[in-house]
Amino acid sequence: MDPIKNPFSPGAGSPPPELVGRDPILEQSRILLGRIKNKKSEKSILLTGLRGVGKTVLLNEIKRMADGDEYQTISIEAHEDKPLGPLIAPYLRTLLYDLDRIAGTGDKVRRGLAVLRSFLGGLKLSYGDVSIGLDIEPASGSADSGDLEIDLPNLFTAIGEAADDRQSPVAIFIDEIQYFKKKELGALIMAMHRMQQLQLPVVLFGAGLPILPGLAGEAKSYAERLFNFPNIGALSDTDTAKALQDPANEAGVAFETEALDEVFQQTKGYPYFLQEWGYASWNSADASPITLQVVRNAKDMVIPRLDANFFRVRYDRLTPSEKNFLRAIAELGPGAHRTGDIADILKVKVTSLGPVRAKLISKGMIYSPAHGDLEFTVPLFDDFMIRTVPIFKR
Repeated sequence: MDPIKNPFSPGAGSPPPELVGRDPILEQSRILLGRIKNKKSEKSILLTGLRGVGKTVLLNEIKRMADGDEYQTISIEAHEDKPLGPLIAPYLRTLLYDLDRIAGTGDKVRRGLAVLRSFLGGLKLSYGDVSIGLDIEPASGSADSGDLEIDLPNLFTAIGEAADDRQSPVAIFIDEIQYFKKKELGALIMAMHRMQQLQLPVVLFGAGLPILPGLAGEAKSYAERLFNFPNIGALSDTDTAKALQDPANEAGVAFETEALDEVFQQTKGYPYFLQEWGYASWNSADASPITLQVVRNAKDMVIPRLDANFFRVRYDRLTPSEKNFLRAIAELGPGAHRTGDIADILKVKVTSLGPVRAKLISKGMIYSPAHGDLEFTVPLFDDFMIRTVPIFKR
């Protein structure tokens, strides 16, 4: 069939043709946005889930909702190697300039810019020269201590007061939030706590790996009372079928029921993999309907694409000892496994695994769903490890 008309779009953060199975999260977000706009307290939302479940897609959809509800919005992606202060400052500058374009009589926006300028001065104490072209006198004594847990809440307060003055709520979106260091995450939590205490119209939507609730709790014990942590998981078989069938139907193409069942078995309902299988199946089919045999044949196209793009970029960041650790987990099969069982596979003492375990958690490759257990953050990574290292050497 014509690949130009292919409705499926595999890619990091690419919006699927049909967003299914996420209505409860979208409704929760709609209520949150509505309450903050009406100056009512409500918990911000931090989405959690494995790689490839569509967290970024959901953040983008919620941002569209916020934009349509007359919010001022900024979208940020956290990085392993960039501190929170220098990362967020340019976005907050843009946000304040956007607020300044809204008609108003107060000077809260200018005050916010002055506090931001002070914040930049404080950053120089810890992070080197940070310049974002802000030509305004600093508000001396405000957000310039160099201590992020003091300065960020003060900066957010100035921004929240500017938003309140211009009667324009603010929504901040941060992806990959688990990459922030403990003190940075603590400062962000404290800043949002201040917003709730002062009932200022600033809301946070974040997304991160399943370790995020634990990281937030370690950073500040009251995080669970400040945020909701909805878990974004794989789709059901019914939603999997809908995610494939509806876009195909709009293009005048059908999937056989057996073909849809096969895709679910191959992908386990993970949205990113669904897009890959839908894309490859469409391009492999000669005509409608897309059959079971077409889906099975598409596997020869999908697996190399996943290995080269989705899995390999993560695998190549690993050291030999880290690869061996992950291969041991894969040897035990799908799901979570006890650290002791991994040590037995490697024929080492459990205590010797601590450093490599910590590095892999830091890199976002594994997480602990329960005390003493470890599991991949990347769905189906066990199969990839076995394909990549078919003979496991202990």
